[in-house]
Amino acid sequence: MTINVLTLFPEMFGALRCSVIGKAIEKGIVSLNVVNIRDYSHDKHLKCDDYPYGGGVGMVMTPQPIFDAVRAVDPEHLCRRIYLSPKGERLTVAKARALSSQENLLFWCGHYEGVDQRAIDLCADEELSIGDYVLTGGELAAMVSIDALLRFVPGVLGSEFSAEDESFSAPSLEYPQYTRPRVFEGLEVPEVLVSGHHENVEKWRRAQSEKLTRKLRPDLLKRENTETEEKA
Repeated sequence: MTINVLTLFPEMFGALRCSVIGKAIEKGIVSLNVVNIRDYSHDKHLKCDDYPYGGGVGMVMTPQPIFDAVRAVDPEHLCRRIYLSPKGERLTVAKARALSSQENLLFWCGHYEGVDQRAIDLCADEELSIGDYVLTGGELAAMVSIDALLRFVPGVLGSEFSAEDESFSAPSLEYPQYTRPRVFEGLEVPEVLVSGHHENVEKWRRAQSEKLTRKLRPDLLKRENTETEEKA
């Protein structure tokens, strides 16, 4: 998989070269290409923003550097082009899984008070949001999206089943996890987990998962019931 990122702040993406994602890059499972939008500005000072027509607070990114950067990186439009935006489709497990099946992705990040709408019209196949809040730019949203989708790419995680056994992979939260020591500050690992009885362990995990979901995220169970009714 090849992932291209267009941004005004390429240094931020050094975080993706750490931990599991960094190892996947080193192994060649994924290729990460981070491009500075400013390099494509026609302004002699490499300026990429200007005042908005109609007035308003803050600056807006101009379309020319974005358009030229996208055209240079993806001249034949082989990539799925994604603009990170609070107006976009919400990132979910299902969405991350769908994106992980793409061979070529291009994420481009806005900044300041937004981007010229013409850049979106010309350069985005879709808009993607990580939640109902506003960030100073799309960089963090892009990193979250990339991290989430790469977990579904074969070979990225230590076990091909790791991504299937986590919170939200099913419409429920993940069960509690424990490791050594068996007793810590008076708190002991549940007996069932050290019993060696795999069937009972699985039953306990399913029960704990449902219990936590009902307590912390009952909306997930309501959503599952609604979707089941709609399918029926």
